[in-house]
Amino acid sequence: MSPWIKYLLFQIPGWIITATALAVLVHWESLPKWLAVLGFFGWLLKDLLVYPFFRRAYEPGVTGSARLVGSRGIAAGDLTPNGYIRVRGELWHAMVSPADRVVRSGTEVEIVGAERMEVFVRAVDSGQSISEAQSNPAAKLS
Repeated sequence: MSPWIKYLLFQIPGWIITATALAVLVHWESLPKWLAVLGFFGWLLKDLLVYPFFRRAYEPGVTGSARLVGSRGIAAGDLTPNGYIRVRGELWHAMVSPADRVVRSGTEVEIVGAERMEVFVRAVDSGQSISEAQSNPAAKLS
């Protein structure tokens, strides 16, 4: 089912509640009919205008930690074989791939997998930390 159809189906209860409330106000003569109709179509227009902001919520696809696969981060401490990394300003529990065994604090890592709230990483630059690379730019060239 397309995201557009899902979104519209999700809006139907709100339309029913709005129409009922407006009908009650018209019945009590608290609101003219023309204003109730205008209000209802205004409500529909609002739902149509905000769809682009909520579209991604209705699209099937990768969610949660799986969205981080392929991203890079920095080891917040030594990963021996697990610890924490900082990715996009967030701290994530990480496990190092068996090939790396130990990743030192400050080393750039790439996320190669994710499961629940844990990510699996590998060192990007053979163990050289970001601080070492910044202090010794010639090391990156060799």
